[in-house]
Amino acid sequence: MSVFHWGFANSLLAISFCLCFAKWFLRTLLGQHLRRKSATRKSLILARVKTEENQSHFAGRESPKSSDDGEWEKIEASAAGSAANGGQADDEWEGVVGFFHPFCNAGGGGERVLWAAIRATQQRWPRAICAVYTGDRDVTKEEILERVQNRFNIHLHPPTIVFLYLYTRRYVLSTTFPRFTLLGQSLGSLILAYDAFSILIPDIFIDTMGYAFTLAFSKFLFPSIPTAAYVHYPTISTDMLGSLDADSKDGKGLNAGAGKGMRGLVKRKYWHLFAWLYGQVGGDVDVVMTNSSWTQEHIQNLWGPSRIRRKKTSPVDVVFPPVAVRELERAIEINEESERKRKRVLLCIAQFRPEKNHSMLLRAFALMRQSNKSLMDDAKLVLIGSVRDSDDATRVYDLRLLAHELKIKDQVEFATDASWPSILDHLRRSWVGVNGMWNEHFGIGVVEYQAAGLISVVNDSGGPKLDIVVDMDGRPTGFYASTVVEYAAKFAEALLMVPDEALAMRSRARTSAMRFTEEEFAARWSGQMEKLVGLTGVQK
Repeated sequence: MSVFHWGFANSLLAISFCLCFAKWFLRTLLGQHLRRKSATRKSLILARVKTEENQSHFAGRESPKSSDDGEWEKIEASAAGSAANGGQADDEWEGVVGFFHPFCNAGGGGERVLWAAIRATQQRWPRAICAVYTGDRDVTKEEILERVQNRFNIHLHPPTIVFLYLYTRRYVLSTTFPRFTLLGQSLGSLILAYDAFSILIPDIFIDTMGYAFTLAFSKFLFPSIPTAAYVHYPTISTDMLGSLDADSKDGKGLNAGAGKGMRGLVKRKYWHLFAWLYGQVGGDVDVVMTNSSWTQEHIQNLWGPSRIRRKKTSPVDVVFPPVAVRELERAIEINEESERKRKRVLLCIAQFRPEKNHSMLLRAFALMRQSNKSLMDDAKLVLIGSVRDSDDATRVYDLRLLAHELKIKDQVEFATDASWPSILDHLRRSWVGVNGMWNEHFGIGVVEYQAAGLISVVNDSGGPKLDIVVDMDGRPTGFYASTVVEYAAKFAEALLMVPDEALAMRSRARTSAMRFTEEEFAARWSGQMEKLVGLTGVQK
């Protein structure tokens, strides 16, 4: 018997040794292959950045600068200086920061975070290169940066930004995996990450779009490269698991009520297995940032145990997304005169994606008008959002059809890919700002509502409830709703507020929004980046 035990133990040891050796061999072989493959390209990229930086510096001397260029004058001076003659030793880290964001030209809230993060990085480390891995191969660098400026009013320093175009983005599209979509997209992101590392291996790798598997892949291949995640929304959450038992009519996500029957049982087991796997891949991330308290709680629950086992000491920190609060404060007044200029308009700023629940908002608006015909004859609903692809365009078409069926097509306006000046104009004239997504991770559009002085009607869940539409001095800054009936009632309540009460709520909302300024984001982002820059000299 003891001989059997000894033989069994030796077999297990042999198998463990073989697995460890195979892992080491694969990591070494594949990692070294990618380093050799991208080494020449990295040298060319560095040379090109240096050339563009010199050209920009020379052009800056030859042409007059506008007042908006002050910060970039400092950056050009820092990039041209040195510790000895420029006094910039603390800012002279000049590595490559890789931002993994395959849909960087989408124009949504996630993209605002990306560009604000790059701006903060450029201003803190002027000599660093920001490389964006993107699948937007149909647009040039100049076109992307122009859209960033027009859509978000974010001005960047072009010479130190590099776009690396990926050819395998189809592997992270939901349409590629009609079944087992979560797992398929996550595994597909590994193909996209391999594509990215074949082009360039950065000194710091940051996922800003929610592809956690790419961070685990990076750590597997290149253990010394620090990794970071800015999590907008966990790929799976305990709330999603709970929604399987919910009524499909209660608005709790696209899979509400999908846990019934044998098919529901299989889905439940699959989601639980994926949640475990998602927790494992999050355990190796060096620095984790979330956009809200709601996201932080879920990421801590999912990633926390594996991070503790792997001795990751950096806490999961909330870094609220940047919102143009100061600009909105300057552009839009909140006083008795401005109150008279506002119209009975409900404004929704959200990408045209299924989870944003535009259809529920249309039904709620129709119900409100039907229930208050004499009072709501002049009420309108304006839907503003970006259209990323043909699926989004089809979605907008279907929403137009729904508005027609609900007999409100003349009272509903669709504004796709609106410019920032146009959005400002709508914020200035509207009365109510609405949000329909269940468990919205944060809600940049909701902060914009509050900063612009709109009365917010938001979903009774997620970031809008926990972080944004919160009481100020014991008084509300907006309303919560969950169902079509509740939304219709709150729409009417907000539109029928007496002027003095409405003005007081608008002022409280703006005060609350001051917690989400671009300056606050930049400071918090730089603090997290300092951890990563420090790790570049520690992890070997």
